[in-house]
Amino acid sequence: MILDDLVKATRKRITLEKKVHPLDELRSQVNVLTLEQEFPFETCLKQPQLTFICEIKKASPSKGQIVKQFDYKKIAHDYERDGVDAISVLTEPKYFQGDLTYLTAVHKEVSLPLLRKDFTIDPYMIYQAKLAGASSILLIVAILTNEQLRCYLKLADQLGLSAIVEAHDETEIQRGLNNGARIIGVNNRNLKDFTVDLTTSQKLREFVPDDILYISESGIQTREDVDQLRHFGVDAVLIGETMMRAKNKKQTLQNLKGES
Repeated sequence: MILDDLVKATRKRITLEKKVHPLDELRSQVNVLTLEQEFPFETCLKQPQLTFICEIKKASPSKGQIVKQFDYKKIAHDYERDGVDAISVLTEPKYFQGDLTYLTAVHKEVSLPLLRKDFTIDPYMIYQAKLAGASSILLIVAILTNEQLRCYLKLADQLGLSAIVEAHDETEIQRGLNNGARIIGVNNRNLKDFTVDLTTSQKLREFVPDDILYISESGIQTREDVDQLRHFGVDAVLIGETMMRAKNKKQTLQNLKGES
């Protein structure tokens, strides 16, 4: 399965990265930071209108390379200028051609809340995210135990990071809630076979309490898609490929928002 391959590649990558920059080194660097508990990513999601999280990614396992000209700094500036509320930055290198340095650079370029989009399987990656300037991390229920979910959520909270707890069915949503999730993200893409069903977010909405922030991820392409999700009480949409392929990102975002 693709998800198993992603986890295996991530585990290998983190093992190598720890040899270059040990965990104690990262902890020491974080300890000198001012750890504010303002959680800008969550504040962004709590605004009255639908929140738009747009992604910076070069490739995906299902589509291969999405864009040839990958000026991620310019994309970040364009997103901020054009009214995106938050940015998701892919940092997984093997399958998404991402890099943690992209996140670090984007953090220096824009003031929007940033999500580190990666397959978090080790506390080491949470410290990395903090040092790189992330406001939020991604925790995928399907690849984590309950103990890991609890520990990673607690660590993120201590570091002033929000966490999107990603689920694909009712059981995973409940696991996320039981372990302290404040944000549930439902991925309309099945990470086992990469098929997409936009109704997934609709079907699972009833299992997430109103006081928990709810994000719909993947497969969102049109204004009609956005309107449908807004109707079912989604707090935010995470849009990747549609925005990355758009030649006129400003116009595309306006169309999705219903502003044109």
